[in-house]
Amino acid sequence: MTPEEMMAQACKRLRAAGVEEPRGDAQKLWRVVFPRRYDDCDDLCNGATFEAFFDLVERRAKREPMSHLIGLRDFYNHRFIVSSNALDPRPDTETLVALALEQGFSRVLDLGVGSGCILLSLLAEREAATGVGVDVSEAALEVAHQNRAKLELEHRCDLHVSDWFQSVEGTFDLIVSNPPYIAADEIADLQAEVRLYEPRIALTDEGDGLSHYRKIIAEHDPYLRAGGRLLMEIGPTQGAAVREMMVSSGLYQVAVHPDMDGRDRVVAGRKRT
Repeated sequence: MTPEEMMAQACKRLRAAGVEEPRGDAQKLWRVVFPRRYDDCDDLCNGATFEAFFDLVERRAKREPMSHLIGLRDFYNHRFIVSSNALDPRPDTETLVALALEQGFSRVLDLGVGSGCILLSLLAEREAATGVGVDVSEAALEVAHQNRAKLELEHRCDLHVSDWFQSVEGTFDLIVSNPPYIAADEIADLQAEVRLYEPRIALTDEGDGLSHYRKIIAEHDPYLRAGGRLLMEIGPTQGAAVREMMVSSGLYQVAVHPDMDGRDRVVAGRKRT
């Protein structure tokens, strides 16, 4: 089978499965197997690469995310290692990173660090800053460890298991978090790529989508330095509720910020001095 025939067959399979961009996805998967395009096509003769390519095509046809098949995802200014063990970095979350970087900070805490994309992006932009990332999932932390090593940030970033603040020590002038905010009754409406392949624990609190905000906001005070900031990513309908929680907790300058599509995406507040 020629490369052209392989590509045609792959596109046909993906199109039949309802994949939105069958040719684009097929080309990306081709580059995973043949990173130098046709230079290695002699390998097709033994059938091993043929099988590797169509294995990826079949997995994509079953709606496994492209990022998981490739193993990488671009986020902010870096390319992160990804897997099904941690929530995939998304462009919407870059809003939180950009807002955090608008002001200075020396020590940052990331609650629910996942892949490490938020914390590591912040530390990469602030060479004098240090940070701590915690997550209840050891599997997610393994992904964060890989990305920390990839960006050579081991000396400025501590990662460990903690259920929110449970095992956190010290104080911080910036606390960030992208907690699970999808309500349990909304899971069925998610795209198959998310519903079937993202870790459920990173998607939903198995309740109304707001329980983790209640806990983090209620317990943040001993860990946030005077004048420090708390920034939290939210779902697009949760801005008013989370803002009220922050105001009620004593934070001030509380504001809801939109993402690039104009949807409410981040709630930020500051601790009084």
